[in-house]
Amino acid sequence: MPEGAADRIRDRVGALMPRAWQDLRTLVGIPSIAFPGYDRGPVLEAAEATAAILARAGCSVRFLEIPDAPPAVYGEIPAPEGAPTVLLYAHYDVQPEGDVAEWLSPPFELTERDGRLYGRGAADNKAGIVMHATALAALAGELGVGIKVLVEGEEETGRSGLEEHVLGAADLYAADVVIVGDMGNWRVGEPTLTTSLRGITDCVIEVRTLAGPVHSGAYGGPFPDALMALIRALDSLLDDAGDVAIAGLDGTAWGGLEPDVDGMRSEAGVLEGVSLIGTGTLGERLWAKPSVNVIGIDAPAVAGSRNALVHEARARVSLRVPPHVDPGEAQQLLMAHLKRAVPWNAQVRVVPGATGTGFAADESGPAYAKARAALRAAYGREPVALGSGGSIPLVAAFARALPGAEIVLWGPEDGSCAIHAPNESVDAAELERATLAEALFLATLADR
Repeated sequence: MPEGAADRIRDRVGALMPRAWQDLRTLVGIPSIAFPGYDRGPVLEAAEATAAILARAGCSVRFLEIPDAPPAVYGEIPAPEGAPTVLLYAHYDVQPEGDVAEWLSPPFELTERDGRLYGRGAADNKAGIVMHATALAALAGELGVGIKVLVEGEEETGRSGLEEHVLGAADLYAADVVIVGDMGNWRVGEPTLTTSLRGITDCVIEVRTLAGPVHSGAYGGPFPDALMALIRALDSLLDDAGDVAIAGLDGTAWGGLEPDVDGMRSEAGVLEGVSLIGTGTLGERLWAKPSVNVIGIDAPAVAGSRNALVHEARARVSLRVPPHVDPGEAQQLLMAHLKRAVPWNAQVRVVPGATGTGFAADESGPAYAKARAALRAAYGREPVALGSGGSIPLVAAFARALPGAEIVLWGPEDGSCAIHAPNESVDAAELERATLAEALFLATLADR
């Protein structure tokens, strides 16, 4: 990078932040909830607003039709001769707002409090859109790389068809580097590269023991209760230490940042005196070992319950697996375990759910070295590597479709963003620093 270029980019990013705030205010003001049953109008409005923001940043913009989904916004700036191309990803859809009474300010109105910007989608992931657009605007006239931008509209629903679209149109998305702007730092001001994502799968288990409910006094004892049988099976998923007890599933070592236990307990809202579960370091348990949870159960509610044996019950079981584990194979192991674990010859049916592949970054390439340098310059401190227990199946699709590309996961979020919860927010200074890091990164990628 030429002498003085970094300072010039820093000044440009700073000067663009009022516009960035306004763009974020516009996007947050649109309730772009893509879940079934919600009005599709605001989702399409958010796509149009995203397209306008990218066009102002210098992109040639069009919409990609994704089967049974809102359109994806696709922007492009052609690469100079011999220059690399960078694909920037974000999403414009958001989670539902939940109980409005739990919000301290209107969920679809960007509100500043104590240096943070509040509103649904302010962090996840409309800040990612703004980060990408502002970084491009800061390099206007000096952008030495090709740019492709992909902003989807159905990421939060978990049923996006974009993975298939990417795999089927690899030429459209061809790039040397992919930047996924749907992540962030583990703490405000602590520059972070997310280098691994766990895979995910789930299934629904249904247990039946009786043709219908019968009186617990008349039949209780020798006649099996379906809910008790289900509980016994679910209990077998963890051993006494709290580690996953599904045969054939194991973890790996974790070599990145080791998180602070007390800080993570506070962040998760663990109640006083409650123990953490599992063995190994906290980093291993969060990011490199499998985890299993019962995320839903159908059984009689306590209110209105009666003295009767439960004749049928079902539960949804979610399984997260390390990046090296095939989620389809893990799903089969989970389903087989549950079938074996149901006692008393009860009738059992296990229905497979969706699967999403994990991701482990190759951190040895030249783009990763430049990404670390850009974070160092923007934040004034050494970046750390972090895993994510969450899953972004699209990242695995990028890895399959673009096997030669380096995939960088970062963004303006932090551990206090409360994504998916009431009072979601993004730190305003963090948004500026993340934007600066991305602009510096793009500028250095042009150096050949």
